[in-house]
Amino acid sequence: MIRVLIADDEPLIRAGITMILTSADDIEVVAEAANGREAVELAQRHRVDVALLDVQMPVLDGLAALDELSRTAPSVRVLIVTTFGARENVLRALRHGGAGFLLKDSAPVELIGAVRAAAAGQAYLSPLATRHVANTLAAGAGAGAAGRGEEARRRIALLSEREREVLALLGEGLSNADAGRRIHMSEATVKSYVSRILAKLECENRVQAALMARDAGLSD
Repeated sequence: MIRVLIADDEPLIRAGITMILTSADDIEVVAEAANGREAVELAQRHRVDVALLDVQMPVLDGLAALDELSRTAPSVRVLIVTTFGARENVLRALRHGGAGFLLKDSAPVELIGAVRAAAAGQAYLSPLATRHVANTLAAGAGAGAAGRGEEARRRIALLSEREREVLALLGEGLSNADAGRRIHMSEATVKSYVSRILAKLECENRVQAALMARDAGLSD
């Protein structure tokens, strides 16, 4: 059972997230917090596996709480869940040990999937967060961009035409569902393609694949 803490200063938001997560038979919400300081204390007290933290909270905001949990309870996997998708928040969350970043308007199935991924030790980024990270890293590419482009094109040559098409959509930061609608493919089929693409390209996550697509010129 995955033990989860939810931290948000809005009771209705906490209740909604709790309702979604407890609909999954492998997730248990063991604590709720209204601010970051309370979240840190409860995460430690209840031996939480995954903590969902809002960015804007009183006393201690979500990113500061993430910093503290990274130092004092490194086994807790932290997902930043917020309405604020600012690029600097995404990057700071990842730099300071966050397991992922998603927005509050994400579909319930995405929220449950993110918690399961975090508990399994995997990184999870919403499509918007993927786009932010890819854009930021691409903007700072500098002199090594040509060499990376050549290497990316060499590796992408291993993909089928359909796999390259799906990879290009990852480079745009599209979710599996949105990519499927774009190319008239089911979400489950896109997910299978993504898994094969990551394996062939030896990428650990969608962000790395998105960057490779950009380096190769598949995505703007």
